[in-house]
Amino acid sequence: MRQYIVDAFTNEPFSGNPAAVCVMDHWPSEDKMKKLAMENNLSETAFIVKEPEGYHLRWFTPATEVELCGHATLASAYVILNHCEPDSETVIFHTMSGALTVKRNGTKYEMNFPTYELKEIPVTDAMERAFGVRPVKAVLGLDLVCVFETENQVRTMNPDPKLLMELEGRIQNATARGTAADCVSRSFCPKLGILEDPVCGSAHCQIADYWARELKTPEIHAYQASKRGGHLYCRKQDNGRITISGEAALVAIAELTANLD
Repeated sequence: MRQYIVDAFTNEPFSGNPAAVCVMDHWPSEDKMKKLAMENNLSETAFIVKEPEGYHLRWFTPATEVELCGHATLASAYVILNHCEPDSETVIFHTMSGALTVKRNGTKYEMNFPTYELKEIPVTDAMERAFGVRPVKAVLGLDLVCVFETENQVRTMNPDPKLLMELEGRIQNATARGTAADCVSRSFCPKLGILEDPVCGSAHCQIADYWARELKTPEIHAYQASKRGGHLYCRKQDNGRITISGEAALVAIAELTANLD
């Protein structure tokens, strides 16, 4: 089986968010997929099998399978459109979150994702203790999004993973208005076995949606301010969905010799 390592939301290797992408002709056992994801020890390993109409795509963190992942979807589209079907401009992935379409747009790959209802919830002392800074606002969808007063607070915070585990949401996000971008964010995922996701595409289904409402614009340029960093170009649609675009850089191609059957 061939495995690709692709850095997503960047055009430079060793930045953005790395994902392993495994292109297979049949499904191994779920246990073996979990073990390979643990072996890779990246925030996501994507597994792809060709179907009559598109591809079936699943995502695993080192700890569990997840229902939606942006950067590994972008990495998977990069692999399919450059190495498997280089004459194609669009790929459809069938996932736990439904059909996800990704199309090539110049040097970027544009993903069409769902948005989630965002409900404002009270800011709590537990949030302040977990992040080390008190948010000015909090909203909850699939993930928790905490809004902070300044960009510097987001960039320099050092959250406590044990206290983050006690907060609501699959992922705990910190965001603020940005200077060079519309918003600056960080995503913490201890519940998924990841302390900090370098660039989280799925979280921006909510982060970009929030800032599009706040700034009264459908287009949001988002920057994920992790140590690796990455840019996401988001556009809110009229049908309750959002497009999230980014670039990708190939780092490695490997042949796996371990038996996954």
